[in-house]
Amino acid sequence: MTPSAASSLELNISGMTCASCAARLEKALNSLDGVTAAVNFATERATVAVPAGYDPQMLLDQVKKAGYTALLPQPDQHAAPADELELASLRTRLVVSIALATPVIAMAMIPALQFPYWQWVSLAPAAPVVGWAGWPFHAAAWTNLRHRAATMDTLISIGTLSAFLWSLYALFFGTAGHSHLHHGFTLTAAPGDPTGNIYLEVAAGVTLFVLAGRYFEKRAKRRTGAALHVLLELGAKDVAVLRPDRHGTEMRIPIEQLRVDDVFVVRPGEKIATDGIVVSGSSVVDAAMLTGESVPVEVGEGDAVTGATVNAGGRLVVRATRVGADTQLAQMARMVETAQSGKARVQRLADRVSGVFVPIVVAIGLATLAGWLVAGSGVAAAFSAAVAVLIIACPCALGLATPTALLVGTGRAAQLGILIKGPEVLESTRAVDTIVLDKTGTVTTGRMNLVDVVTAPGVDRATLLRYAGAVEYASEHPVAQAIVKAAGAELGALPAVEGFTNVQGKGLHGVVDGHTVVVGRESLLADWSQYLDPALIPELVTVKGRAESEGKTAVVVGWDGSARGILVIADTVKPTSAEAVRQLKRLGLTPVLLTGDNETVADRIASELRIAHVIAEVLPADKVAVIARLQSDGKVVAMVGDGVNDAAALATADLGLAMGTGTDVAIEAADLTLVCGDLRAAVDAIRLSRKTLAVIKMNLFWAFGYNVAAIPLAAAGLLNPMLAGAAMAFSSVFVVANSLRLRSFASAVRSGDMG
Repeated sequence: MTPSAASSLELNISGMTCASCAARLEKALNSLDGVTAAVNFATERATVAVPAGYDPQMLLDQVKKAGYTALLPQPDQHAAPADELELASLRTRLVVSIALATPVIAMAMIPALQFPYWQWVSLAPAAPVVGWAGWPFHAAAWTNLRHRAATMDTLISIGTLSAFLWSLYALFFGTAGHSHLHHGFTLTAAPGDPTGNIYLEVAAGVTLFVLAGRYFEKRAKRRTGAALHVLLELGAKDVAVLRPDRHGTEMRIPIEQLRVDDVFVVRPGEKIATDGIVVSGSSVVDAAMLTGESVPVEVGEGDAVTGATVNAGGRLVVRATRVGADTQLAQMARMVETAQSGKARVQRLADRVSGVFVPIVVAIGLATLAGWLVAGSGVAAAFSAAVAVLIIACPCALGLATPTALLVGTGRAAQLGILIKGPEVLESTRAVDTIVLDKTGTVTTGRMNLVDVVTAPGVDRATLLRYAGAVEYASEHPVAQAIVKAAGAELGALPAVEGFTNVQGKGLHGVVDGHTVVVGRESLLADWSQYLDPALIPELVTVKGRAESEGKTAVVVGWDGSARGILVIADTVKPTSAEAVRQLKRLGLTPVLLTGDNETVADRIASELRIAHVIAEVLPADKVAVIARLQSDGKVVAMVGDGVNDAAALATADLGLAMGTGTDVAIEAADLTLVCGDLRAAVDAIRLSRKTLAVIKMNLFWAFGYNVAAIPLAAAGLLNPMLAGAAMAFSSVFVVANSLRLRSFASAVRSGDMG
């Protein structure tokens, strides 16, 4: 990508720690003349529109000026290497912190371990934990300070540095360095010199706990951009091209070398390399991966085909009409990325609370310092009380509040077949009031099934299935495979067929047990003088008409000069879907059925599920518009889908839920994955997410509440370090115990309990 040709650039951003960082960086980029930028905290990417000839280095410099770092992605790069490096750095810092902070905390909390000069021994491992391992928090706090903002990083940095620097002062210039220092058990601070107290365990412990939470959150967030990579991997890797200068012989080349108007071959079972027009041949194309609909598409000369769909029938020769970034698959990838970039930015609860809490604490600390000085106390006592306020304001339990609830909640979710990507997902579930359900593969099986068998008078069901199954056995058509599967399950082995012939677009015929059997459309049987006469076989005519009016496929079977029966094929509703819809309604959600199928089929499925709102005949590219329209009407929208065509809509929705039985692209684009493919798991997902969020809120309340209660004691000079340590330990135990309650969450799938 050259600067002179660039009208749009993408930057890989590192250093953002919260949604407010993304907002500040976006504001900084947009302040440049002619630049329009959108920064996505989830994917850690900035999409920037610039004038022609704009120097990208100006963007990189502006990002650096704002306190972050940026890189231009390499060609075909869909995951920022900086992201991997940042995750590896966090992992290293966490491992080192665990090794060094554990003995520091143990010596401070267990009096029996406090040997002579133990405090000096604690200083050695505490220093690298606070300084090196905690550096990301300090750097982020400095960036926030420059922008006059306060987040959780600000709180962590102020608290840990205050605790550590005061401990250094107490050790080197106070009385805490003597050989017999112990953390006592008195409820108030001991009279005398306040410089006899140290808080190394607070500084090291808070750094460790918060670093652990940040690492696990970062690891979960890293997967957000994987949908784009998976989507682009769906296409063919190489293609058999017919070269005119090679006398029509095939030459297999990498897909990147394919050009518009090249003619290529697609054999049965292969993916179609790119969008094009069929030059010769006829076949059945399985487009379900892109369109989401289970009904196969019959194509012949002059018909358009789409790249990445599967040729399920005969040999096709196709002329390429769109390649590379112009294909429908590439357009879907851009839609997914655009949807993810436009996703509502959810700021962490801890950051929102910290934005108010930190300025108040700093003000109280300054007021404490001034108050003690005005009261005539010594400078050491005044500074001791002020620093104690800052130290106690750093909540040890805050580092455990979110990760422990997530760990337990996501673990329980995994047991129930639900994968939750990150804490921001939980925020999205609380206000959802509308749930959009993709039809095929979500509420239905997504496969063609034999749903009805109707025979003419004098013909038994077994014979009809036997003859039809034998003829269809030689076909690769999905409708044929549905008949064969049902016949084989009911009858066992099927007889051999002789003289098998495929009549393109009409059906099949062959000889079974000495009878010439014709299976297919009514027009094919008419060619064999086998008519559906309403006067002779009215039941067959009625069944065929009713099936087609409901959007089902009616296959006519005949032999020995007469039509003998009708086989009705359709995609069927999953057995658990109706119950799932009822449970979703009990949660206060309004279900909406969304499908690219015709209105007749959609209305039939909706009627069976008792869904009042139906949106049918929607093209894959229009699903995003449907979600956006609902959101513009004030709805908070969740969507459940399973196909590639659902990926952008899943990313656009306030909450995306992917069926684990669907495509990898849908799974990567969604916020939650329902592994089992049971729609009732969506009910569990929403209920468990809401409950986990409630536990996180309770944990945060307790973490901050303890500090709020202790700040007056610190300001009054009554805070004993051992009491503070014990209270911090208790608050952490409470947070863990509260989070463990999520293990008892009852599944609606297994118990039907909606409590």
